[in-house]
Amino acid sequence: MAPTLTVAVISNRLNGLTPPNPNPNLPKPSRCRIRSSFTSQSLSAKRNLIDLISDQDRGLKTQNNPSKLSEIIKAIDAVAVLGGGTVTTGPSLSGTWRLLWTTEKEQLFIIKNAFLFGTRTGDVLQAIDVEKGILNNVITFPPHGVFFVRSTIEVASIQRVDFRFTSAVLRGKNWELPLPPFGQGWFESVSLDEEIRVVKDVRGDYLVVDRSPYGWKE
Repeated sequence: MAPTLTVAVISNRLNGLTPPNPNPNLPKPSRCRIRSSFTSQSLSAKRNLIDLISDQDRGLKTQNNPSKLSEIIKAIDAVAVLGGGTVTTGPSLSGTWRLLWTTEKEQLFIIKNAFLFGTRTGDVLQAIDVEKGILNNVITFPPHGVFFVRSTIEVASIQRVDFRFTSAVLRGKNWELPLPPFGQGWFESVSLDEEIRVVKDVRGDYLVVDRSPYGWKE
């Protein structure tokens, strides 16, 4: 048998009435309190993710550590849940973002093996301009080298952006080598705030970036 209170509530709802409050003295949670709790959870999840990737050399150490990878992906999923439904493809997406951690094999290969070409890998960046529909993926080789891929982008949803590569350039101090464009796809910024952005892409790769202290331009 259903409890009397439950039956009364159902009956009153069917009759278009508002059921009596069984605990009239119980305070209702305020919006501020709910917002504060949500913010606290988001900060905690973000801190956990940053702690997990902080010693992973941008993802190089994670490649041979399946258990660590699993931990990081779980942390990313937790951040994504808290960021669900938020708009991450607006003006706040624009700017220069610096790589903290990734599973993208091509980027990690270059980061690891740049020394074979007599150089080292500096910052790995994404320069995005949502209004102009431009994305540049950039790998720097201090002091003068850079490899960057130009792309056009189009916002597809509140968190997804479609992209198409248009050209690539390998540039040194006094020389430049154009390369043909290759590929297209999409990425989702599952979390974005004033500090970091967490991304999943069409190939199942993950990316964690922070806002670069400087802007990148060609």
